[in-house]
Amino acid sequence: QVQLVESGGGSVHAGGSLILSCAASGGTFSNYGMGWFRQAPGKEREFVAAITWNSSRRFYADSAKGRFTIARDNAKNTVYLQMDSLKPEDTASYYCAAARNGLIADSRPIMYDYWGQGTQVTVSS
Repeated sequence: QVQLVESGGGSVHAGGSLILSCAASGGTFSNYGMGWFRQAPGKEREFVAAITWNSSRRFYADSAKGRFTIARDNAKNTVYLQMDSLKPEDTASYYCAAARNGLIADSRPIMYDYWGQGTQVTVSS
């Protein structure tokens, strides 16, 4: 069973930056495709970014393009989400997810097999 633990959330002002981390254990991290999703109160979970097992392909939501960067370090069993130029509408709980198929970099939550508990990001204006 794979466990995913997110960290790095917090409160920032608009225009600020945060780096989220997701540490994986209990599986072979380098085999998994990884994704980041977010969910704001009263809204559905939405895709943010995804990356294949070897970082050959990265995929971003339109809202994240040009501001967010997904990266992974297979030696550290960790995936990152660098978030720059944050906006109040980025306020949400952020979740990482792992797909057993390492070729997956997909926007659909159903494609992922494991989920973390989330980390809160709050952006004030």
